Amino acid sequence: MYATDDFIPLHAPTFAGNEKAYLTQTIDSTFVSSVGKFVEEFEQKIQAYTGIGRAVATVNGTAALHAALHLAGVRAGDLVITQALTFVATCNALYHMGAKPVFLDIEPNAFGLCPEATAAWLVDHAELDDSGQCRHKASGAAIKAVMPMHTFGHPAKLDELLAICEQWNLCLIEDAAESLGSYYKGQHTGTLGRYGALSFNGNKVITTGGGGMLLCRDQEDGARAKHVTTTAKVPHPYEFYHDEPGFNYRMPNLNAALGCAQMELLEEMLASKRKLAARYDAFFQGSEFRFVKEPDYAHSNYWLNAVLCPDIESRNALLETSNAKGVMTRPVWQLMHRLPMFANALRGALTHSEWAEARLVNLPSSPTEA
Repeated sequence: MYATDDFIPLHAPTFAGNEKAYLTQTIDSTFVSSVGKFVEEFEQKIQAYTGIGRAVATVNGTAALHAALHLAGVRAGDLVITQALTFVATCNALYHMGAKPVFLDIEPNAFGLCPEATAAWLVDHAELDDSGQCRHKASGAAIKAVMPMHTFGHPAKLDELLAICEQWNLCLIEDAAESLGSYYKGQHTGTLGRYGALSFNGNKVITTGGGGMLLCRDQEDGARAKHVTTTAKVPHPYEFYHDEPGFNYRMPNLNAALGCAQMELLEEMLASKRKLAARYDAFFQGSEFRFVKEPDYAHSNYWLNAVLCPDIESRNALLETSNAKGVMTRPVWQLMHRLPMFANALRGALTHSEWAEARLVNLPSSPTEA
């Protein structure tokens, strides 16, 4: 949705560069599907920008997460630790493969998965078997991975989570869908875990319409990711041979063309978003509302600006008044265990998650708003 004189959207896409030119080139070439020059070019641009070993374009961020979980060895019946305060796509990726989430609390500053809560839950509920596999004591189910999300673009506490994963033989998969342009201690999000996933949905910092990117730290993992997301087809001049189950997750050239043009504008849009965040911060100074700022260890893209209200009543009043005036604001997502398909999932205490759920409101964050 775009801004008008009487409506301000939450996050509108910005098209101010070569988008039309590159799309026209793609149509003229007739290579509009997943074979085309812009797919590889977009992967290379993301790879260079993030500093990752290999970037593999996918049809959306959920597909990137699903592929990452598959490559990490997560299978039906396995458990994956994640946060209850997240967008549903994080958990849908688990559902699609028959894996089960373990919902743990967030830490109260950046709203990422809390390392202390994660470590405590593992001590109380997990053990390593004779082979070194982490297992849930009560059920015997394998615990395969830890999947934090960088909420609204603010990086989670990755060093602590990586240390926990090393101790318990778990794979760290970063849901970096919202955090293109965000850095944890100088390193781009999505590049510290073995795998990361970006999203380029229409409401993200840059958009390909629909699309995602699987980030692989290791070149060998990246080669397999490319293979598995391309139906696991073995290259051959004319034969069709597939050597393992695969996914048809490749990004079309049309979408990649849009992404290449958007990457040319990325730094300008990130600068604009930080200016807007600074204006919000200044506006709320001295009020009973607290603007959510990047943690001191990180540089955030401020994908969606957020404010914490004093209580749920003031949150609801802000939502009702602003939306009635044509200013799109939104509450944070309902906690995942409140949704019917995840109601029976294992979970720990969710004190900080419930506190944020009752108070947090997202504010208009389009880069053009600055």
